[in-house]
Amino acid sequence: MSDGFSAAPAIEIEGLRKVYDGKVVAVDGLDLRIERGEVFGLLGPNGAGKTTTVEICEGLLEPTDGSVRILGRTWRDDAKAIRERIGVSLQETRLFEKQTVRELCALFASFYTDPRPVDEVVDLVGLGEKRDARYKALSGGQKQRLAVATALAGKPELLFLDEPTTGLDPQSRRSLWDVVRRFQAEGGTVLLTTHYMDEAEVLCDRIGIVDHGKAIALGTPRELIAGLGAAHVVELEADGLDLAALRGVPGVAEVEDSAGRVIATVERPHETVPALLAAVARAGVELRGLSTRHTSLEDVFVHLTGRTLREDQREDGR
Repeated sequence: MSDGFSAAPAIEIEGLRKVYDGKVVAVDGLDLRIERGEVFGLLGPNGAGKTTTVEICEGLLEPTDGSVRILGRTWRDDAKAIRERIGVSLQETRLFEKQTVRELCALFASFYTDPRPVDEVVDLVGLGEKRDARYKALSGGQKQRLAVATALAGKPELLFLDEPTTGLDPQSRRSLWDVVRRFQAEGGTVLLTTHYMDEAEVLCDRIGIVDHGKAIALGTPRELIAGLGAAHVVELEADGLDLAALRGVPGVAEVEDSAGRVIATVERPHETVPALLAAVARAGVELRGLSTRHTSLEDVFVHLTGRTLREDQREDGR
């Protein structure tokens, strides 16, 4: 294109603020840049401000302050042109129950001046065998893939996916992951919100973690995990452990108490685990269980926010 769309980053956010009712600060000075061709995950606890941020990027909300540029343009000056180039899939989508998969895709394609061929959209999300099935006859996973298909109908350059796999079985989740990968392979950009850390770790090139309306971490999954300073986690199940004493064990980078379990991040478990067991024995505490695993994105999230993502709760404070 020669209109500047293709040359600009997918999303540029500078100093973004959103205040509700003059007092509730949902987004507080957020800066973010999402490059073309990447799958970017925006993660945060309930009420962190990520949904508000996404809805401003989608043109559904007006910011209180700051600037947002989508594909190099602003909603104030180029709303129609932006809508032609983005696709939006919400967490919950309700469509006409008696229409077929192909009819629904054709309906959404009719909203655009240069849509993707309908059968191509249907095949892209793996619903070719269901193209003549009515919406009400589809499974939950198929309905969610159809929702993504409607977002792809306009041949978007930028795709917004809001918790696209919430409530789906593992097979349906992986089917949608394949859709995201195919869209990216064609040169598309994705802004993804999810409550599944494994999903973010598998799909996202980069991840931004927000809390209290601010960005608190940004990087690739590997960079964020490496930032913890340890490659393994040791989980101890015991009552009355002295966390300060465990922090003094050689090789322990950090110790946290999480729902009755002591979680220690360590670099060399084969050296540190015996030392931890010795510390537990000296304390005269009964050890009910011990397990080790590699450090994950979930550990990063808990370390930064003090909370876990909950897939069974929607954001309250947006």
